[in-house]
Amino acid sequence: MSAIHITDIEAAINYWRDLTPSLDGVTLSKELRSLAKVYALMVYFKEEEVAVKGFPEQAYQAWMAWYDSTPDTPCIAICSTSQGDPICKGCGRTFEEVQKWTELPAPQKRMVWKRITQEGTAWRFNRYAERATESDTRG
Repeated sequence: MSAIHITDIEAAINYWRDLTPSLDGVTLSKELRSLAKVYALMVYFKEEEVAVKGFPEQAYQAWMAWYDSTPDTPCIAICSTSQGDPICKGCGRTFEEVQKWTELPAPQKRMVWKRITQEGTAWRFNRYAERATESDTRG
């Protein structure tokens, strides 16, 4: 099941706050309102993830706009899975995740990003952090 983590909802809210700031300090753009409703329900029900199935369309479109502004792949062009490693030393993805990356839906990609960021063991987070930053800004 595809799901979106609350930290991604928060990031999308902050993206839209910067993109469409409130002129009066109270009124929110339609994108912010739609994301805020989802976020409020997640907080109320103490949920860390929300299923994509049933996600309100306007909120999903706002989330996708934020997602499109993020780097698509954690790849830093040092792929050890091509050398037979089950987990890439460069980016931290599994062989299957590397192979099927372009086919994965956005929420699944974000779950992989979350996992590899929390693990923090891939070279993109230590030995080649500079290189990762460069590749992230290029998209």
